[in-house]
Amino acid sequence: MNLSKRVPRARLASRNENKLRELARVLEGWQLGLLDAGGYPPEEGATYYENALAKARHGSRFVDEAWVLGEDSGLEVEGLGGGPGIRSARFGGGEPVERLLEELREVEGEGRRARYVCELVALAPSGDELRGTGVLDGRIAHEPRGNEGFGYDPIFVPTGEERTVAELGNEWKAENSHRARAARDLLRAMSRRGSSGV
Repeated sequence: MNLSKRVPRARLASRNENKLRELARVLEGWQLGLLDAGGYPPEEGATYYENALAKARHGSRFVDEAWVLGEDSGLEVEGLGGGPGIRSARFGGGEPVERLLEELREVEGEGRRARYVCELVALAPSGDELRGTGVLDGRIAHEPRGNEGFGYDPIFVPTGEERTVAELGNEWKAENSHRARAARDLLRAMSRRGSSGV
């Protein structure tokens, strides 16, 4: 089925408007909104995929006749052995940027290499499951810079850039983030399956 014939309707199993904005930029034309349902499961899976799937399955209990998107993402830093990874949202309590910079205070060079990772899981009303994965490579700056974006964006410098994501801004991020890349990967998966949503 041609994706252009019908506009997919979907709900993101999240209360995070920043994430919705990034996904909506790539999923242009979709009827996309947040699913502000209670009781979301804790992010206790061993992988981003497991966490994203758990959110999508939970959200599908509250939605009929629409896709449900589950999303999980994190920051992986070379000098921290790939951490904080799936624990990124809980790393450092309320001060994740400060803690990360402290952990890397004596680390230089390759140890500051990092990547953002995002996993999207889409559940169709039929129960079919599709996935999209996105990665944004970069490095960790020595100090926060910029005031747009959210999370670790003030200290994440994408490969090929000198500015942090927070300096590059929300418009840049909406096109280039790990989340935007995961959304494009999901669209490719939908196209291969011939899915158009409902």
